[in-house]
Amino acid sequence: MTSPAISVSGLRKAYGDKVVLDGIDFEVAAGSVFSLLGPNGAGKTTTVNVLTTLLKADGGTVRVAGHDIATEARAVRAAIGVTGQFAAVDELLSGQENLQLMVDLHRVGSGQGGRVVAELLERFDLVESARKLVSTYSGGMRRKLDLAMTLVGNPRIIFLDEPTTGLDPRSRRTMWEIVRGLVADGVTVFLTTQYLEEADQLADRVAVLDQGRLVAQGTPDDLKRQVPGTHVRLRFATVSELDAAARLFTGSTRDDEALALRVPSDGGTKSLRALLDRLDEHSLGAEEFSVHTPDLDDVFLALTGHATEATR
Repeated sequence: MTSPAISVSGLRKAYGDKVVLDGIDFEVAAGSVFSLLGPNGAGKTTTVNVLTTLLKADGGTVRVAGHDIATEARAVRAAIGVTGQFAAVDELLSGQENLQLMVDLHRVGSGQGGRVVAELLERFDLVESARKLVSTYSGGMRRKLDLAMTLVGNPRIIFLDEPTTGLDPRSRRTMWEIVRGLVADGVTVFLTTQYLEEADQLADRVAVLDQGRLVAQGTPDDLKRQVPGTHVRLRFATVSELDAAARLFTGSTRDDEALALRVPSDGGTKSLRALLDRLDEHSLGAEEFSVHTPDLDDVFLALTGHATEATR
C-alpha cells in the first residue's frame, strides 16, 4: 500500500488565546488533488504554513513526503513547492529572468538550467512573452509564471493557496488544466480555494474547515449526498396551472413570480416517471422541467452556516 503524501494527526495551532487549528486530522493520497475549503479566518492558510514548515505547530504530528515537519524540515522543503495567494514574481525582471533566478537558487547546472527554463516557458505558454517585463503581464500570466517557478525544483507535492483568486473565468480554466496535467504526471496537489466549483472540478477529496475544526471530509460526491435538497423544478405557463400542481404535490414550494414549483424528489427515474404521470392524469403540462441536486455551495452552507466570500 502506497504511503500518503501528507499525513496530519491532531494538528493544533493557537495565537495567544485564539485557537486557529483545533486538533485536525486528514491524509492526502499520493498523486491526488486534496482541497481544503473554508471561509475567511477558518485556518486554511495557517494549515498550509504549518505543512510547509513556515510555522511551528503547537501540537500534533505531521508528515509530508514521509518526513516529520518538526524534525526533518529541510527534507520536507526539498520535496515540496508552494504557490501562495499572491504571485511571488519580480515585476522588474522578465518572465525568463524570473525562471532563471529560481534555477540559480536551486543550483541547477548551467546546461540543464537552460533546458528547464525553456521547457517551463513552453509548458505554460509563455514563450512569446518570455523576454517581456512581468509588470506588463496579465493576472493569469503572472499566476502561470508563479506556478512555473514553483516547478523548477521538480517538487512531488505542490501547495496551491487560492491559486485562481482574481482571475477571469478563462484564466481560471487554464489553471485547472495545468493542475490536471501535474496530477497526471504523478504530482500531489494540496489546494485551498473559495471557489467551490474549483474544488468540485479538481479535487479527489475535499475537507471543510470551519473555526479551526474539520467539519466534513470525503469526495465531492460523498459530501453532496450528505445534504438533502434534491428536487424537481417545474415551470408553468399560468397561475391556475401552478395552483393545481401545488395542490397535487404536498411538501412542494412555489415561486409565484417565476410560476415555478419545487417538488422534493430523489431524482431517480421511478420517482420522476411517477411525478410526470401524475401531472398527465390531471391534464397538466409544465413549460420547463429540470432536476436539481445539491452542489458544494449547498454543502458549504449546510456545514458552516454561511456561504464563502467568493459566492456572496
